[in-house]
Amino acid sequence: MNLVQPLYFQTGKFLLFFLSFLFISCNSTNQDNEEVEDDEPQKSYTSMVNPFIGTAPLTDPEFIGYTPPEGWRVWAGLVFPGSSLPNAMVQLSPITEYGTGAGYEYEDTEILGFTHTNKGHWNLCNIPILPVSGNAKAPFKSSFSHNTESASPGYYEVNLDDYGIKVRLTSTLRSGFHEYTYENETDRKILFDLAKANHGVSNWEITQEDDYSISGFQHVGGDKIHFYAESNVNIKKLDVQKMGEKDGYAILSLEDGKNPVSLKIGLSYVNTENAAQNLKEEIGKADFEEIKKRANNTWEDLLKTIEVTGGNEKQNEMFYSSFYRSFLWPALRSDVNGEFKDVKGEIQKKDFNYYTNPSFWDTYRNKLVLLSIVSPEVTTDIIKTLIDKGEKTGFIPTFFHGDHAAPFIAGTYLRGNSSFDVEKAYELLLNNAYKDGGPRPHIKEYIEKGYISDPDVKNPEVETKAKAGVSKTLEYAYDDYSVAQLAKALGDEEKYEDLIKRSENYKNVFDTSTNFMRGRLENGDWISPFDTEYPYYEYMYREANAWQVSFFAPHNMPELVKLYGGADKFEEKLDSLFTLPWNPDHIARNVASFIGQYSHGNQPAHEAPFSYYFVDKPEKSQEIIDEILGDFYGVGEDGLALSGMDDAGEMSAWYVFSAMGLYPLSPADPEYLVTVPIFEEVKWNLPNGKTLTIDRANSGRNLKQIMVNDEELKGYFISHDLFKSGGEVEIITE
Repeated sequence: MNLVQPLYFQTGKFLLFFLSFLFISCNSTNQDNEEVEDDEPQKSYTSMVNPFIGTAPLTDPEFIGYTPPEGWRVWAGLVFPGSSLPNAMVQLSPITEYGTGAGYEYEDTEILGFTHTNKGHWNLCNIPILPVSGNAKAPFKSSFSHNTESASPGYYEVNLDDYGIKVRLTSTLRSGFHEYTYENETDRKILFDLAKANHGVSNWEITQEDDYSISGFQHVGGDKIHFYAESNVNIKKLDVQKMGEKDGYAILSLEDGKNPVSLKIGLSYVNTENAAQNLKEEIGKADFEEIKKRANNTWEDLLKTIEVTGGNEKQNEMFYSSFYRSFLWPALRSDVNGEFKDVKGEIQKKDFNYYTNPSFWDTYRNKLVLLSIVSPEVTTDIIKTLIDKGEKTGFIPTFFHGDHAAPFIAGTYLRGNSSFDVEKAYELLLNNAYKDGGPRPHIKEYIEKGYISDPDVKNPEVETKAKAGVSKTLEYAYDDYSVAQLAKALGDEEKYEDLIKRSENYKNVFDTSTNFMRGRLENGDWISPFDTEYPYYEYMYREANAWQVSFFAPHNMPELVKLYGGADKFEEKLDSLFTLPWNPDHIARNVASFIGQYSHGNQPAHEAPFSYYFVDKPEKSQEIIDEILGDFYGVGEDGLALSGMDDAGEMSAWYVFSAMGLYPLSPADPEYLVTVPIFEEVKWNLPNGKTLTIDRANSGRNLKQIMVNDEELKGYFISHDLFKSGGEVEIITE
């Protein structure tokens, strides 16, 4: 890599005991943890997670950077507070409004149902179920209060005030578990609102199997989600209104009684039989408390991978909430018997778990690196899934923009994970990089010209649709670098030379007369007029303005500094990025929350705060990083808003890495930029049994020296080898 050369929660015992006792009383214990002394209660990591962070809106125009138009909800957070296991098929969560990012918005006062899939991208929210009572009629919904609402990883509860029902939810990988306590012993009912989801439902069915069981499906887009559900009480009647139609629904009428109603439901993307098997294998005869305990233990095992000490209450909450949020996507799609539907819609059975595509444009930057370290087996299966899709289509799939399976796969391999067919992955990534019809639009123009042009548009607006040529050029150049690293590792010198040359294409959209990455016309002319501050969704830039993309060359930052005219001019430009005020007349829903022109509310500039390192001014980077960590997470009136859309965990993973003092600036490379952690100590309990600790020697925030295993580090990057061998990194500051 062509960069600068490589080369917590400390409180009194009483408070810790109280928190642990409260968690044990309300949320069950983690029986998998080692025994501890009676006066040293177990630390509960799940108790420090707040799933509601990211559900509240941004409302302060000063913080947003502009006054949102009436009726707008800035794209902040867009996360769900319900139950899920890491990378599970099921995310069981309340929905308060369809057609929104994750279906749940904290400011809402009514719950429409509890859905079983979620991501936060205006899709999914499948199989809505709502317990009702009495003579409930459409539109079905209930008011609720946050005072009776609580959540932790793998658990959610709330009171439905209109129906007098207490709802408790937990889940397994492929199944959900509902528990309803009705105030009234009669007229107990359950609504299956199968005509609704975040996307349009094309068809749905529901059938009563016996006195206690029902099954059916919901068809949304290319997905057909099958379910099989069992009640612990007799189903007196299944009343179906307008089966399969857009305004239809079904209601189960249950026998009268005092005891809580349990509804266990298995999902499958293959068939109903598999859904029933998933339910039987994962829940079976277990009761609610047992499944809830299992879910909690699973999250405890994951979260204790990283132990932090020395932070304050908010820092601890934000760290473990962000860590948790980083492991909810991609989502499992294969069943307990190994079957799944492949990219062609055929039922297959392989020796690995099948997953959805990662949200590459967002999460290649950091979250997928975190996943590869913490969950190598899941990472392997995700890559095997991508290869399986590639073998059937000719290309490794991408997500949204760019070709960022390249840094994910290359970086995973270079970090030592070779438990997949790397030769096949490489072959398919070459198809992506060279062939038309794949995940790189305009690849022919890119290869021929070294950049992607945009048309000459008169008076372009924020939502002008074009090629986003500058962003594509920058991202393809980085993707080329990533594939080049794989070529080098596999001994393909010819492709390495070609791709590493192409990785310099970012220079072709750098205008030295303005020192900005700037759009070009097909004939090579610079696009004019040129407003460096105006944000676009798809014209020249993807969800950004010129300021926000002009520091993106994570594989070649020293060369980028030279392009600007040297260290002084680069530093001056960076200073302007973080100080030039945002124009409040420039309004883009998902470009918000600014430090100068820098927007932490969206991904395109998330590497920029680290750029001062390349002019040997780490203290200036740290000042920006600390401001972001302190002021852009857990914000707003309730402290529950994020400064932008979490995008399947990318914003959360940014926090996790930056709070720990390591950042994967170039995720294709097996190394990490060292910053100053906000914690006194960070301890990684690695999958191989080794331990890596990061110690902050004092409370200063200006980086002065990095010691690795008692030897001074030359430069600012540590090698991923430390995650294999273990060791100690000491951060010395002033």
